[in-house]
Amino acid sequence: MKKVLVLGASGQVAAHTTPGLESHYDLYLGDVRPHPFGKTVHPVDITQYEQVRRAAAGIDAVMDFAAHKNHPVMDFEVSTKGAFHVMRAAVEHGIKKVIIMGPQLVRGAYDEDFDIDDVPPVVSTGYNVLSKYLSIELCKAYARAHGIETIFFLFNGLGPKPAAPVTGQDFPPMVIVWEDLHHACRLALEIASVPDHCQVFHMLSYSGHGKYLTDKAKRMLGYAPLEPVERYYRRIP
Repeated sequence: MKKVLVLGASGQVAAHTTPGLESHYDLYLGDVRPHPFGKTVHPVDITQYEQVRRAAAGIDAVMDFAAHKNHPVMDFEVSTKGAFHVMRAAVEHGIKKVIIMGPQLVRGAYDEDFDIDDVPPVVSTGYNVLSKYLSIELCKAYARAHGIETIFFLFNGLGPKPAAPVTGQDFPPMVIVWEDLHHACRLALEIASVPDHCQVFHMLSYSGHGKYLTDKAKRMLGYAPLEPVERYYRRIP
């Protein structure tokens, strides 16, 4: 099995994503915090290059789930500088696949539109969004220069799919359920290449509103939501 380094492994996104990958890949979990579900986590601080470099030795792919929100220093250290460390280590060790998670970059300007897929990103001055956007631009340069197939999955929220009919609320835009993110990550880890060596995908599971689409992910990765989860919100007489 491919050996995959997972950084930020104890965070909310990674902790709920790796269970869908661990039977398919040899996962090496790295973080500065204990895992919420008690899994073995190796001490890896993504803000320290030497720690990332050591953890990446002998690795086939890196998944960067590390994040820090709303801090003027740590957002940049973790999201931007951390991504730089990942790409630098990938070059040093000859790693050709990197997957990075982050917040969506479209809702601020496109919520009144429909059929939104691969559009120019909207970058605010918020620390979380700005630091992640800088990481995308940095990774694009590394990916193109060194042929590292780099994939960004961006979304507005992550959670379980509904287990019963939902009333009193509408289904959320730009939210992906765990099973769909597991599916997307496996597709990204297995695909040989993406155009220009680096692509950004805004991911979601609830597509019934027609506002945001996953056509680009379907075209390039073969991704589609595993089931129409918006059916749990339907009003049936």
